[in-house]
Amino acid sequence: MQPPVDFVKTGDCLLAQPTSGESAAATARPGERETQFIEKFSQVKQQLLHELHKVIIGQDQVVELLLASLFARGHCLVVGVPGLAKTLMIATLARVLKLKFNRIQFTPDLMPADITGTDVLEEDQATGQRSFRFVKGPVFSNIVLADEINRTPPKTQAALLQAMQEYQVTAGGNTFALDAPFFVLATQNPVEQEGTYPLPEAQLDRFMFMVNIGYPSRKEESAIVRKTTMDQDIEPQPVLGATDIIHVQKILRKLPVSDHVVDYAVNLARATRPKEAGTPSFINDWLTWGAGPRAAQYLVLGAKAKAVLSGRLNVSCDDIRSVAKPVLRHRLFTNFNADAEGIGPDQIIDKLLETVPESG
Repeated sequence: MQPPVDFVKTGDCLLAQPTSGESAAATARPGERETQFIEKFSQVKQQLLHELHKVIIGQDQVVELLLASLFARGHCLVVGVPGLAKTLMIATLARVLKLKFNRIQFTPDLMPADITGTDVLEEDQATGQRSFRFVKGPVFSNIVLADEINRTPPKTQAALLQAMQEYQVTAGGNTFALDAPFFVLATQNPVEQEGTYPLPEAQLDRFMFMVNIGYPSRKEESAIVRKTTMDQDIEPQPVLGATDIIHVQKILRKLPVSDHVVDYAVNLARATRPKEAGTPSFINDWLTWGAGPRAAQYLVLGAKAKAVLSGRLNVSCDDIRSVAKPVLRHRLFTNFNADAEGIGPDQIIDKLLETVPESG
């Protein structure tokens, strides 16, 4: 019988260490060690939250969705009014996870090369020969914050597409791989729409979650004001590193999911498509376009991440429901009828969850 898994310190990070005699074949498939790893992972989540809350007050649900997206190898679109600590939260998350972090401020004059990098002409002082050298842009990082992504034209927005989907960048005829893990967090201001370029459907679909950040409660807001109006020297400590996160990502992919849970995710995604057989009548009345196959994939991956973060081996339909809104809300496009009645995507998803039964 294999010894129990312990999270031990490696530098500044926690990592589940394999035993010295464990073969590569044993670690390539789900087994007892991964089972014990998942069961203990909820302790690591609590430690992550503890370090984050040294800087961030509240927003537990938002932080959990960001972590779920990262561990599922997805990307997040974060929507909220100014002043809700979106940028601070993401920068603090990068410090707690001990990952390289770059922030790109998207503006109307931003060019694709400002994101991906550019070729620079250099001259060899000894020989006098000139050659081009590629200077990597800010996208070459572990966590990339695309701040106010809808303020830049579509040509520049599209510079992130290849990086988000293929984890590589092509420039000057050469392809450069991005370091793993790679996680894009984009922010949008839902109020100020003047001078913005809405993200096209193809790029919206690249984001696993659309996370809405709301105002804090009265108690949380009082704590924020007290904490930020005093001189405090608080530095969150790293909990996980890049190697740890890649390890969790691999284990998450191995986590089995029951057929009825997969069927439920597929049924939810298919039920959002107007004019399809079996589509609920309110979908035909309120939507012009529904979610594609990527939605069902992200529902299952998001549910897996929720289970791992809770230290559970079983993925349930409740996990699917818990990620339904962040996965589906940016993949549903309402028509004039819904807009006239004041019906938004979240209300449609609520009705959908009441209507679509669990398989079996």
